[in-house]
Amino acid sequence: MALQHPFTQRLIAWQKVAGRHDLPWQNTRDPYRIWLSEIMLQQTQVSTVIPYYQRFLSSFPDVLALAAAPIEAVIEHWAGLGYYARARNLHRCAQQIASRYAGRFPPNPEQLAELPGIGRSTAAAIAAFAFGQRAAILDGNVKRVLCRNFGVEGFPGAKAVERELWALAENLLPDTGIEAYTQGLMDLGATLCTRSRPRCGYCPMAADCVACRDGRQGELPVARPKAAIPQRSSRFVLISDGHRLLLERRPPSGLWGGLLVPPEGEPEAILARLGLRLRHSRELAPLKHVFTHFRLMLLPTLCEVTSSATAGEPNMEWVDLDKAADAGVPTPIKQLIRQVASAAD
Repeated sequence: MALQHPFTQRLIAWQKVAGRHDLPWQNTRDPYRIWLSEIMLQQTQVSTVIPYYQRFLSSFPDVLALAAAPIEAVIEHWAGLGYYARARNLHRCAQQIASRYAGRFPPNPEQLAELPGIGRSTAAAIAAFAFGQRAAILDGNVKRVLCRNFGVEGFPGAKAVERELWALAENLLPDTGIEAYTQGLMDLGATLCTRSRPRCGYCPMAADCVACRDGRQGELPVARPKAAIPQRSSRFVLISDGHRLLLERRPPSGLWGGLLVPPEGEPEAILARLGLRLRHSRELAPLKHVFTHFRLMLLPTLCEVTSSATAGEPNMEWVDLDKAADAGVPTPIKQLIRQVASAAD
């Protein structure tokens, strides 16, 4: 057996004593629960994920139940968690596991990585926690830990730097104890080696950490080169009959795919298309929402109509005003609906 790197030895020892052990998806070998948590935790904090995870399991207790569910139900359970492509890929992945693997997750990380929404790092985490496979993870937290500890220069998203980090991650893998090691990397990045204000005084790696030694915690990892963030604006028409709100289900792909939102466009054209008669309208305060790659300025118009006949388009739904904010709508739309609902009280 090869001698383990001191980093690896210390990390495993620290995780067993000081790491996280009581998260809802821990202490199980169930690949479904592990996979679900890993997808939800992509770009989302643990505290935010926990209630979504528990609700999701209550409605979809296993991969076959998820595969059989309509995509609209999956999207509604995901509403508010953000990055909705994850939910669509989750559903597609469940269906492929049901059809290609008879409802059983493949244990091989290479096979897992071929499934929708599961990249190399997520596949390694599932394989390690569910099947004890020796595979390296490299998510954003892990990149930060490795860049700081080993003094890796350059932006981690650059291909050459990422190759260097993958090679380092592979070389640090333990011969035994892969679960504690993998969880230790996650715990270290989430609780001590955080993006801002890292708690170096508690870190088991501080004595040999390049960033801690040289006071470069704020410089490593090197930040993404700054680029101008595009700004867009779009008008949303909140159509109400005083008790209900007319919402439109978006196409399955694209921005807010599968979610309910107010119709988008000019009020006069939308009302004419739907055959609704306007009683009165008013502009609501604009709302800015920041996505990963652009900023969106939502320009809302509230239109109260005299006719609430069912709109003649299958993707349109009348929803009770007091229930609309919880009807599977994205976060900024939820804010707009609550404004309308509070004004109607």
